[in-house]
Amino acid sequence: MKPFEIRPLSKGDQAWVASLLGKYYGSARMVTRGKVYQADELPGFAAVQDDKPVGLVTYRIEGNECEITSLNSLVKGVGIGSALLAAVRDGATLAKCQRLWVITTNDNTAALRFYQKRGFLLVAVYRNALEHSRRLKSEIPLVGIDGIPLRDEIELEMKLSDLF
Repeated sequence: MKPFEIRPLSKGDQAWVASLLGKYYGSARMVTRGKVYQADELPGFAAVQDDKPVGLVTYRIEGNECEITSLNSLVKGVGIGSALLAAVRDGATLAKCQRLWVITTNDNTAALRFYQKRGFLLVAVYRNALEHSRRLKSEIPLVGIDGIPLRDEIELEMKLSDLF
């Protein structure tokens, strides 16, 4: 595979970001812990190869915490997801964030593996959280990956203060 580069998102990326988020999440609206975010308007990074996007991460910083709101690698197994995650971690560290966190759903076992292999710890399970989330974002399906009913949000975190 040809090398890819990681670069910050720009205003010119908004259309493809919205399209990619729509493909993977039903829309660019993201719901975590009962709050709605327009992820295509958030900061992030793109993984680009031959001027084509091959990955995306969006995030938001609130206080001394950074939440990853979306992470997608369009080419699996070559380090795109890890490189995007590292870019957010480095940015959050520069912003003096003490915690990097992410919410995934109970069906997303690949994400659970991915984040834990990179040092994230499981910190909470919010049972039946998606019942409330569907009131805020009707595009959330009832059934997810591998036919698993979508019910719960799972929170993982990395303490950035431990990296200093």
